[in-house]
This record gives sequence, structure tokens and C-alpha cells, in this order.
Amino acid sequence: MKSMQVKGLAIGMWQQVVNHSKSTGRKAIWGMGTVLTLGMISCDTTDDNVGPNFIHTSDFNKGNENWEAGLTDFSTQQDSIMEFSSKIMALPTDSLKKGFMLTSHNRSDDAFMYLKRKLTGLAPNQTYDITFEVELASKYPENGVGVGGSPGGAVYLKAGAAGVEPQKVKDSTNAQHWTLNWDKGNQSSGGKNAIVLGTVGIEGETYKYQIIKRTNQSKAFSAKTNDKGELWLLVGTDSGFEGITTLYYTKVKAILLKATL
Repeated sequence: MKSMQVKGLAIGMWQQVVNHSKSTGRKAIWGMGTVLTLGMISCDTTDDNVGPNFIHTSDFNKGNENWEAGLTDFSTQQDSIMEFSSKIMALPTDSLKKGFMLTSHNRSDDAFMYLKRKLTGLAPNQTYDITFEVELASKYPENGVGVGGSPGGAVYLKAGAAGVEPQKVKDSTNAQHWTLNWDKGNQSSGGKNAIVLGTVGIEGETYKYQIIKRTNQSKAFSAKTNDKGELWLLVGTDSGFEGITTLYYTKVKAILLKATL
């Protein structure tokens, strides 16, 4: 009963935000982060139904939170040399905390290394305005020098969503090339299903891990659920650096607001 009361309060506060936005414009919604955070519970399982508008937060210190890792955008002949692996492990910034580690060697000069998971309980066939907040540990200087490009400045962090599952598939025009079945864009450019949040570059010249945060708060992004009210989320890096990239994702937040005309 207490849980239902919490959800009812959350949805009520969301309605206030929506009503307010109709008179002040959509920008007012994104400026009310504190209200949204206090007003909504986080959703970190795939079967939480919290109504049409909600905040989803995954904290990888708790485990993989139902996210799955993948790698694409390389030749099928390079399968054995991409050196891709992923696991939950201690952070290089704090051994008492954990993150979702992803690593690979970008032999193709175009590797896309990603995490994905499914959300449920949303309104079917509904478009949502989405703000992503991604936190991760990176050690790569923005202006560092590397083969093909900077190990920080040429590795682009993206986030996206769609009603279909993102999957590694063979390119329809080249059966010897792995690609993603989403339009995520290429490297510094976003696509229909994903937006660029920035790079994984850090300030300075020292290669030392630090926590960075990236968001699309100032960039509009929307996605539509399928007829079951499901939405797949994705975060990943589109790399132009031809070397080894090892990153530790710590948190992913997605703020979903039912789109209104």
C-alpha cells in the first residue's frame, strides 16, 4: 500500500510539471530537475510500472542492473582481434566501488562499444522526450595524441532509445561487416536513434582515471515505445582512436517525459 502511495504522489507531481510546461514551454520541464528527482522513484528493474512519465536510474555499484554489453562496427575477419570484454569490477578511482567495465582494441578505426537494456511499463506507441545523464570513469585526455585520432577527443559518447532492441547484425550491403540495426550515426554525428553527449576526454595531459558526466540536457531527443510499452536504452562509444579504450560506467539516468504538442 505504501508503494502505491509513493507512485501516486510521483505521478501527481509529474502532472503538475506537465501542466506547468503547457503555459511556460518545454524548456521549463528540463529546468525542474530537482522537482523530478524528488517527485519520482527510480526504476531499476525491467518490470516496474510507474506510469507514463518517470526517471530510470541504473547504479552499477549494485551490479549489471540488467544491462548487456556489445561491440560492433568492424569486419567479421576481425572477430578474434578486437580484444573486447566487459564485466562488473572495482573502479580505478575507488576500489570500494564498482562499475561496468568495457574494453576493446579498435582495429577497425570505427568500433562501437555499448551497453543496452529494456524498460517496460511505458505507454504503448508513445513518443517520449528523453534526457540522459551518463557517469563514467575515463583516463583519456581530450587533446591526447593517438593513432587515428585522440584517445579522448575522438571517442564519442552516445545515448539513445528505440522501441526495437539494438542488435549486432551483418551489414545488408556487406556481409563481412558487423553493424548495429539502429541509426546511431557515425562517430561525431548522431542518428535517428542516438544522440552525441560529448567525448570521453578529460582535462589536462595526465592519463589518470577520473569520473566524468555527460548529458544531452541542452539537446532535444525523443523516442517512441513499441505496442507493448517497451523501450530499449543504449549508451556507448563511437571511436576514431585506433587503440585500446577501457571505460568504467558508474551510473546511467534517463528522464522520460511523455511528449505533448
